Amino acid sequence: MPELPEVEIVRRTLSPLLGQRMMAVSVSGPDVIRGLSAEAFAAQLVGRQVDSLERRGKYLLIGLTPKATVLVHLRMTGRLRLADATAPLERHTHVRIALESGGELRYTDQRRFGGFWVVGEGTVPDGFRTLGPEPLSGDLAAGHVHQKLSRRSGPIKAALLDQRLIAGIGNIYADESLFRARLHPATPAHTLSEADVGRLLTAVRQTLASAIDHHGTTISDFLDGRGEPGLNAQQLKVYGRQGLSCEGCGGVIEKIRIAGRGTHYCPSCQQPPRIRKVR
Repeated sequence: MPELPEVEIVRRTLSPLLGQRMMAVSVSGPDVIRGLSAEAFAAQLVGRQVDSLERRGKYLLIGLTPKATVLVHLRMTGRLRLADATAPLERHTHVRIALESGGELRYTDQRRFGGFWVVGEGTVPDGFRTLGPEPLSGDLAAGHVHQKLSRRSGPIKAALLDQRLIAGIGNIYADESLFRARLHPATPAHTLSEADVGRLLTAVRQTLASAIDHHGTTISDFLDGRGEPGLNAQQLKVYGRQGLSCEGCGGVIEKIRIAGRGTHYCPSCQQPPRIRKVR
């Protein structure tokens, strides 16, 4: 699933959209339009001009004039890219938006888990309304996050995946951040000290910033707005490396399941939490 760095790269590589007017909308996969019919969705877009591209967590926000906002979530296999109108259609192309430049904005999604919402029309996803602070902004304070975690008995890996706590982190960057912070993913969240949380948040910021610098992580599906893959997979330290040597200590990376998700870690660099004996 595209996480914060990948959506940020899509946002940046779609910058040629700015100032473009949407001339026509073709929807061949109406189930990816949420809260509206395909016809109503098209009517909301045609004739409007793109005046902003923003990101919130894993959502892309396309601002239009006259005032409207389109939310896009790529989920597992969604791709949003610019293409020449004469270019052959890829399989699983569900939405085509013709631009006044003569090009098109195309949305493909093999599994159809992603989709589009128009803010103020139909239903906006609850997950968007409840997003936590952005990890790369100044709004994320260790004391605040520590207070939130103090009420959670579950593993810290599960907490990092909760978009209400911190927006934008998914499975890849949760594993990578925990490794960078030298925290075992099964550590009960409420046992972390404020210093631990501060170290973790620093690791989260460094991990996400590095992934953006390397154009995002392509494991199988991610492509940017120009159709190009990310290069960050080569930088991963634990995710997808089970059975391989840890670059830090030479130990073997292991994979376990936490909160139903495959979780990668180094048993040597990330010591398991100590269980206090009750006397």
